[in-house]
Parts: sequence; structure tokens; C-alpha cells
Amino acid sequence: MLNSAQHADVIIVGAGLAGLSAAHQLVSAGLTVSVLEAAPRVGGRMGTESVDGFRLDRMSQLLSTAYPELRRTPGLDGDPLRVFRAGVAVHSDGRLHRMAPVRGGAPEPASRSAVGAARGAVGASRGARGPLNGMGGAFDRARALTSSPRSLDQARLGEALGRLATTPTARLLARPERPAAETPTGRGLPPRTVNRFLRPLLSALLGDPDLSSTSSRAADLALRGFARGRLCVPAGGAVTLPERLAAALPPGTVQTGVHVKDASINRVVTAEHGELACRALVVATGARAAAELLPGLRVPGFHPMTVLHHTAPAPPSADPVLLLDADRTGPVSYTAVMSAVDPSRAPQGRVLVSSTVLGPPPDDLHARVRGQLAGLYGTGTGDWELLAVHHDPEAVPSMPVPHDLRRPVRLLAGLYVCGDHRDTSTVQGALFSGRRAAHAVLGDLGVAAGHRDDAEAPDAPEGRRAAA
Repeated sequence: MLNSAQHADVIIVGAGLAGLSAAHQLVSAGLTVSVLEAAPRVGGRMGTESVDGFRLDRMSQLLSTAYPELRRTPGLDGDPLRVFRAGVAVHSDGRLHRMAPVRGGAPEPASRSAVGAARGAVGASRGARGPLNGMGGAFDRARALTSSPRSLDQARLGEALGRLATTPTARLLARPERPAAETPTGRGLPPRTVNRFLRPLLSALLGDPDLSSTSSRAADLALRGFARGRLCVPAGGAVTLPERLAAALPPGTVQTGVHVKDASINRVVTAEHGELACRALVVATGARAAAELLPGLRVPGFHPMTVLHHTAPAPPSADPVLLLDADRTGPVSYTAVMSAVDPSRAPQGRVLVSSTVLGPPPDDLHARVRGQLAGLYGTGTGDWELLAVHHDPEAVPSMPVPHDLRRPVRLLAGLYVCGDHRDTSTVQGALFSGRRAAHAVLGDLGVAAGHRDDAEAPDAPEGRRAAA
């Protein structure tokens, strides 16, 4: 238990991905660290609840196996990810169009071979009417490119993704910045490919339904992550990642149920344990909570998100595929049979379908979602059971133009802030902002970091500096 006499080199407020990432960097450098979390569990927004044996995420966040922080953050080794092995399918113009993953399933490195890999990944596409499980194997086999306009679009898309996979960060950041909704049409791709695939994919990756309030630089980085790796989710639910990070820290480092009422450079005041001293303070909460502890911090806008979880008598599709709705036939932006992607999220023999609504939900949400899912999966949904609905009005920090991809994490010597609101609004951004904050702490304290390999991250270089 904490007590008023306890002293730690660094106190971190918030046990989300950013705070836990920072804790690992500081502990590895030999500092004593205390992570204080107000909630009864770690993870922040990456929460997962158990309902009748189902593992239901409170928010939906798509990851890429190409995120470098997933590979180099202690505690995230092993097998914590489940990929969408059947790739991505898009419902557009009443048809289903699929982009299959690279054969073999391994993430492609950022090398010259990535061009050919991404090109080959796009070739396995076919348009067809009807349900996912009635497409005559279109989700299970690749088809050779032909001279049809649709196949030509796929070839161009493969070329574009291949080039993007090998583009250095500095070159991406040198491109003119504008809203992401305006960028793909100027990259040599026909409008039908942009509207059928790129826009719905980027909306899903960035949490922005119309891409009007997202910087093109953030979109380029997200799309490059898609081109370099595989879309995936944490095995067992989103909370798996923060739980693994917390478990890999020394016992007693993370304390839950501790509410911080006041904070400064060398101490925090908690409701449960009084005043705790430290040499440096890192605030690793969400943007709004950080601004309450540190008045003057700018609070960004947010994209709301609603996640609905259903169980069905029979799986509407056996394919571990992410299904996007480019036609916008209803409020759902994307959906997946999550029990096919990650069987550990549902009891044996049960079906879990998870669907994500981006933006404010309509009043008749449940009825409209059921109707839309019936059309997307080509099956009746009247007997589907709704397990849970989670709505978060501040699910994803927005990244409008102009957006500083590396907002300062060092406010002054001894006081630091991190989180996806200081970086990119992704798991990669949260983890990397924690690493940046830890390195700033170590620099001010004159302690050598275990390793400083920031340049390895595909979106690591420091961007423009903006006011905190």
C-alpha cells in the first residue's frame, strides 16, 4: 500500500498504454516508478468486459502488425495479436470487393520486396452479389488480374500501397498537409478505387467517419502501416495489451483505485493516501483529465464511437475478415465476426459479431444496425441477441489540419505529459508518446536510457512543434 512517506523517482498518473510504456522505459533505466490509476483496472479506454463468457471491447481500435512499438515494448512479446487472416472486404455498389492479405501471413518489411508484396496482396479481389458465405469461395482464393477496369484499379492500388510501404517518414511529412478526405484522388488512383476502398478503410483506421477533420499526414502514416503489415486485434480483447504491460513491471509498480486530486513537479496529492513525493511527474491520462490536472493544456476535439456486440444462432460468415460498408447503407462503418478472428472472445461454439459506428449514433440505432447487418451479411438478424452497446463520445482524439504529429511531452523540467493526444491517435501513437516522455525524463535527470532507438519507428522523427 502507498503511504505519505513513500518516495518514487517518477510518479506516472494513468495506467493506459502511454503510462505503462513510459514506466517500462524508466524502470529499465534503473529508476523507481509508481503508476497511479483511478480506475479499478488498467487500460484506460482499452477496456474489455466479460458477459456470459464473451469478451466485449468497450471501444474498437484496429492495429497493424507493422506497429514497431508492439514489437519492442517489453511485455508485448509472445502471441498477443489475432490478424484478419482473410483480409478486408468492402461492400460497395451492392457488391463485395475483397483485398486479400499477403500470402504466408507474415508482415512485410519496409524494403524493395514490399512493393511486390503489397501488389500481390491487392490482386485477390472479386466483386459479387450476395452474402459473405455464398460468394463461391471469393474470400478463400486469389484470382488472377485481368484487363477489366476493376482489376486495373486493383493493380493501381497495389502499386500505390507498395510505393507507400517504402516511403521514408521525412518524405511523407514533406507532403502538403490538407484534410485526409482530399488526398487520395491526387495520388494517381481513380475515384472509384478511392471511394470504394481507401476512404472506408481510412475512416476505420482513424475513427473519422468522413475524414474531414483528420490531417493527410496522419492518414498517410496509417495507410503505410496497413501496407506494411496486417490488420489485427489483441487476443482476448483490447485490455490484453495494458494487462500484459502491467504484469511485466516489478510487483507493486502499478496501483489501481488511487485518485490524484492535485499534481506538481515533485509531488501528487491523492484522495486515498495523501501526498506522495517524486523527482518527476508524468501525466498519462486522457486529454481532458490531463487538462484538469495541468491547467492550460489544450484539449483536442474528439470523434465519438459506438460499439455493438451481437451473438447469432449461426455464424453469418466463417471468414476472419474485416467488412467495411462504403455504401453507407446504415450507421455501421465496419463489422466482423470476431469469434472467427479471435475464438477466445466467445465461448466455444458461440458466435460474436462486433460492429462499430463512427460519429454520433442515430436515435433508432438498434433497428438500423440490424437492418444494415442483414444486408451486409446476407442473412436475417431478427434472432440475433444484443449482448452490449458501448458509446464513448471522446473515443478518438481528432487530428485536424494543421496537426503536430509530435506534440511536446516535456512541459518543463520535471513535468511531462503523454498519450495518443500528444502523438497520433492510435495504439502506436500512445505507446510511442510514452517512450518519448520517458526519454525526456531521463534526459532531465541525467540518466542514460537503456536504448534510444526512436529512429526505428516508421513515424518516429520529430514533427513541427506547437504550443502545448
